[in-house]
Amino acid sequence: MRRIALVTLVVDDYDEAIRFYTEALGFRLVEDTSRPDGSRWVVVQPGAEAPGTALLLARAKDEAQRARVGDQAGGRVGFFLHTDDFTRDHARMLAAGVTFLEEPRHEPYGSVAVFQDLYGNRWDLLQPAD
Repeated sequence: MRRIALVTLVVDDYDEAIRFYTEALGFRLVEDTSRPDGSRWVVVQPGAEAPGTALLLARAKDEAQRARVGDQAGGRVGFFLHTDDFTRDHARMLAAGVTFLEEPRHEPYGSVAVFQDLYGNRWDLLQPAD
C-alpha cells in the first residue's frame, strides 16, 4: 500500500521546532537522531501511535533554504491538521500561545480556523463535517 509517510518542513532550529510542535500543537516526537554531518533526523507526528503522515523537521542549511522557512506554501495554507474535537483543540492551542489568524468558521465541510506555526507557515485546524 502506498502512502505519504513524511513531509519535510524547513525550520531554523531543531529544538525550538520540537518544542512548538510537541508543546503548542500536541504532536509527539517520533525520532530525534544525530547524523554524522551534524544534522539531525527529527520526526514529529500528531495523534496517538498510528500510521499517518508525519513531519520531518529539517534545519535550513543555506541562504536559499533559510529564505523558505515560514513561506513553504507561498503564503497559502499549506498544512491541514484534522481534529475530532475542534473546540477542545482550538482552546488548548490558544492557551499554548498559538496564533490564529481568524476566528473559527463553521463551513459545510466542517469547523475550521487558520493558524500559523512559529515560523509563519499557515495551517488549517479542521474538524471535518460528519
